[in-house]
Amino acid sequence: MNSSPAIEPDAPDLVCQLDNVQGMVDALTCVRWKRHQDALVELSEHGIVLIVEESGCLQAKVYLQRELFTKYEYGAEGRPRFGISLGLLVDCLNTFSSPGHSNTIEIKYPGPDMELLLKSVDTLNSCIYSEIRTRIPETSEWDYNFEQAGTAPLTFTVKSAALKEAIDDLEWPGSSVQISLQKSPPCVTFRGEGHGDLQIDFMYYANTDLLLAFHCDTEVSYGYKYKFLKATTANIPGNVARENRGSKLTIGRGGMLKVQHLVSVAKALAPQVESAGYQPPSRIAYIEFFVKPEETA
Repeated sequence: MNSSPAIEPDAPDLVCQLDNVQGMVDALTCVRWKRHQDALVELSEHGIVLIVEESGCLQAKVYLQRELFTKYEYGAEGRPRFGISLGLLVDCLNTFSSPGHSNTIEIKYPGPDMELLLKSVDTLNSCIYSEIRTRIPETSEWDYNFEQAGTAPLTFTVKSAALKEAIDDLEWPGSSVQISLQKSPPCVTFRGEGHGDLQIDFMYYANTDLLLAFHCDTEVSYGYKYKFLKATTANIPGNVARENRGSKLTIGRGGMLKVQHLVSVAKALAPQVESAGYQPPSRIAYIEFFVKPEETA
């Protein structure tokens, strides 16, 4: 008889607690670009990853590292996956969040019928409890296969609010946006064509307060469908954009566009938050979008 401790047969794969529900809501809202949207959730000892896709041309991932959670007990073998309604998940999380107060919730999976279970743990007079039905995920998943375009990355970092404003302004010209990186003088150009023509230039040396970083060793230009490009910034919460965090854009092999955002999941007024708004890496949720260019979409 084996004397080593065994995990109970009905022990959950994951039990974790988070002390800033609003931070998680903000992170998930960034990738919620339509009302009815299915998501794939993957659990691991490293944290939680949520993935959403659209038409085989757009994919987004939210990385919630285990360091974001005040408690993270992982007991599964492998990496369990399940499908869930993103809208329902965000709406349920919102019921646990109240303005000006950092509520703590417990997240558990699976429940008796494979549900995702949410429960408030820091309320004295009441307890909020939610069960969200999950489903078996689809086996097929778009392989975005992001690879560096050359010997050095083609990348630039721009203030999140400025990026969102630029993409919003490009809505009226038409359905296609051309993104070009120019080596000399260093410049990023967004050009919308269709019903009209609009060009927005970020000159690196002239706008260092907006274009925070720029690296380009070869000139490139690719077109992207506007609706997919807009999805990468349209749902960034206002409070996140106002923090002026930099959004990083990288063009990979074949024109694959990667857009990365950072969202704070730190508890409000936590002592480790500095006046400049800096958050330690462990309290940041990472958001990634992958957009295929029109030529290969």
